[in-house]
Amino acid sequence: MRVVAVWAVSTLTMLALAGLLPDFRLQSDDGDTITRTAFTAAWGAGAFGLLSALVWPVLVRALLIVPALVMGALVFFLNGSLLLIAVRLIPDGRGEAAPETAVVVAAVMSAVASATSTALAVRDDEAYRRRLSRLADRRRRRGSPDILGPDRDGPPGTVFLQLDGVGHDVLVKAAADGLMPTVAGWLADSSGHRLTPWRTDWSSQTGASQLAILHGSNHDVPAFRWYEKETGTVMVSSRPASALEMQRRAIARTRDGGLLTIDGASRGNLFSGGAGQLALVLSMAARRGKGRRSRSGYFAYFSDPANAVRTALSFAAEVGREIGQSTRARARKVTPRVKRGGLYPFIRAFATVVERDVVVSAVLGDMFAGRTAVYADLVAYDEVAHHSGPRSRDAEKVLQRLDRSLALISKIADHTPRTYRIVLLSDHGQSPGETFAGRYGLTLKDLVRAGCGLPVPRRARGTHSASEARDAVRIALHRPPAEVEPEAEHPARRSEPIVLASGNLGLVSFPDIGGRASREEIDRRNPALLSTLANHPGIGFLLVRSEEHGSVVLGPGGTEVPVAELADGAGPLAVFGTGAAAAVRRTDTFPHVADVMVNSMYDPETGTVHAFEEQIGSHGGLGGEQAHPFLLWPRGMTDPLDIVAAETAEGAPPPPGGGLVGAEAVHRVLNRWLLEFSGPQVPVRTEGFTGAARVDEPFPGERGDGGQGPADIPGAGAAPVHGRGPVVRAAPVLREIPLPETPS
Repeated sequence: MRVVAVWAVSTLTMLALAGLLPDFRLQSDDGDTITRTAFTAAWGAGAFGLLSALVWPVLVRALLIVPALVMGALVFFLNGSLLLIAVRLIPDGRGEAAPETAVVVAAVMSAVASATSTALAVRDDEAYRRRLSRLADRRRRRGSPDILGPDRDGPPGTVFLQLDGVGHDVLVKAAADGLMPTVAGWLADSSGHRLTPWRTDWSSQTGASQLAILHGSNHDVPAFRWYEKETGTVMVSSRPASALEMQRRAIARTRDGGLLTIDGASRGNLFSGGAGQLALVLSMAARRGKGRRSRSGYFAYFSDPANAVRTALSFAAEVGREIGQSTRARARKVTPRVKRGGLYPFIRAFATVVERDVVVSAVLGDMFAGRTAVYADLVAYDEVAHHSGPRSRDAEKVLQRLDRSLALISKIADHTPRTYRIVLLSDHGQSPGETFAGRYGLTLKDLVRAGCGLPVPRRARGTHSASEARDAVRIALHRPPAEVEPEAEHPARRSEPIVLASGNLGLVSFPDIGGRASREEIDRRNPALLSTLANHPGIGFLLVRSEEHGSVVLGPGGTEVPVAELADGAGPLAVFGTGAAAAVRRTDTFPHVADVMVNSMYDPETGTVHAFEEQIGSHGGLGGEQAHPFLLWPRGMTDPLDIVAAETAEGAPPPPGGGLVGAEAVHRVLNRWLLEFSGPQVPVRTEGFTGAARVDEPFPGERGDGGQGPADIPGAGAAPVHGRGPVVRAAPVLREIPLPETPS
C-alpha cells in the first residue's frame, strides 16, 4: 500500500510539473484527454521509480571510486538521465523533456517520493518488521542461523550520540532558549533524562577524548598533533594513519577491543571502538581491500536517489548560507573574526549537511537492524563554532538543526524492533576569544623563532586550523592530508624548533635533541626563549623538564613551581580552575610530551582564551568552557557519580575536585551501562579451554577487521572487564557458549 501511495503522489507531482514547465510534456502533439494524460503520468512515474530502485544503487556503487563531493555534483546529472530514460519509455512517444528540465523534474519527484515514503513508514510498524526480517535473513545467509532477531521485550540497545564541541553550558542555554526543544523535553520530563558535566584532560580535543571514550585510554596523547622524535613524524589525530596508530596503541594498553565490540556500530568517528559495522570511521580510512574504503559508508545513504538529491540541495543551500553569513560579519565588522573564504564554505557544508545526513541515516539503519550499541559523532556544531564563535547565531542555527536530527532518532526509536536508550554526550566544549595572531600580530611559531634568535617573517601568518572536518573532506576528495598540512609539520632543518598548535595549546620540540629536552639545555642553546614565552601576555604558563627540580611550570614574572607541588587555585594555574594541576601532572608523564608545552592565557571574567590557530572558538588546552562537556542519559541507568563513588570505594584514587573527570572515566561509565543490560560476562581460561571462544585470536581491531571479535562467536569479543582479566562479553541474544568444565 505504501508503494501504491508513493506511486500516486509521484504521478500527481509529474502532472503538476508538466503543467508548470514549458519544456516538459506528457501529451501527444494533438493533445490528450485528462484520463489519458493521467495514465501517461502514471506510466512515467512508475518507470522512473523502477529505474531509481534498480539502476541507481548500481550506479552509486560503481561511483564509489569517485570522490564523494564529485559524486554529489553528479547526482543531478544522473538523476536527470534516469528521468529522460523513463520519459522515453512512455508508449507512443507522449513523453518529452529537455535535458535541463529533466534534472529539475527528477529532483522534485525524488524529494516528494522520499518525503511521502518516510511519512508513511514512520507510522507503519509492519514496514519496520519487514525490513528487520530482511536484515535477519542476510545475517542467516552469512552463516549465523542461530542468531535470533531482538524484540522489544528483550534487553534494550543503546545509541550514543556525540555532539562534537557542545559544552555543558551551551547545551543548557540552548535548551532553555528553545533552540533545542527535544533536549529541553528530555530534561523537563521527570521520567526522561539526567544531565551532568564532566571535565576533560589537559588535551581537550576530539582525538584524546574520543579515543579514551571508545577505547578506554588516551595515554600519550598530549595534543591534537604532536611530534615524535624517534621516528621524526608528526602525529595528527585527524590523519587516518595516525588515528589507526593511536587506536592500536590504546588497544595494546588496555587489551580491550573497545566499547563497541559486542554487536556494535561506529558512525562518523575518528576511531572504530572495536565495532564490526563501520561508516565514515577515520582510523579505518588507511586500510586497503574490499569493503575497507573510508567512503563505503556513503553507499547506503546515496543509493537512494531522493537522499542524494535532498542532500545535494541542502549542501548548496549551506554553501550559500555560509557565504551570506560571512559577508554580513565583514560588513558589520564583527570582532573577533577569522577568514572564512576559499574552500571553507564547502568544508562547512560537508560537515553540517553531508556528514550529518549520512551518519543519522546510518544510525537509523542500525536501530532498524536492532544492533546492541551504536556510537555516532555529529561534528556540525564544532566546525561552525571554530569560525563563527561557540555562542554565535550561526552556531545556534546548527544546534537547531541537530536537535531536529535528535527528534527524528527519538521518534524512530518508538518503532524499532527493540527498545533503545539514547545517551547524548560531548567530547569537549569550546572557549571563545580572539586568535593569538590577531591579538598580538604574530603567531606562536614567530614568537618561538624570535626567542631562538631566528629570523621572523615581517607579515605574521595564521596557523593551520586543526579541524576534523577538513581532513574528512580531503579524504573524501582522495587527497591525502599530508598534501596540505602546515609547513611546521615538515621541518626543513632539524636545528630549528618544530612548533605545533592544538587550539590554545602549543607544543615546541627540538628535533636535534634526543629525548625530552631539559630546561637547562634549552637555556644554554636559546637563553631568551623560555623567558620570552613565559612573560608574554598571551601565554598563561609553560611546562618544561628541569634536570635539577624535575618538571616545572613556568609563569610570568619568573614564577616557577615544580609539578609535584602544583595545586589548584595557586601559582600560574590559579585561574584555570579545579583539576588543572592534576591534568598537567598526568600529561607530564606521557612519553611524547613536547619539550615545551605552552598554554595560552585565560581570562575567567570573559571566559576567553587565545587560540594559536585561526579559530575564534577553540579547544585543546586548559581554560574556560572547552574543558566542560556534558553527559545526558535516561533515568533508570546508574548515575555516573555513583559509579565513580563505587570505584573509589574499591580502592581507585578519587578524582581531583570530585565529579566525573577524564574521558577514561566516561568510558568506564558507558561500559558499565552496556554491561547492565547485556547479559553475563563469562570468564575464559587461557589454557585448557575447549569451548567455542578462541582466546588466541587477536584482540578486536588488532588484525584490521574493524574489531569484530573472535570469529567463532558472532557478536562476542574477548576483552577484560576492569580488573578482572579476559572475559567473553555476551550479546543479549546469542547461542549458548560452551563453558569449561572447571570455570577459572
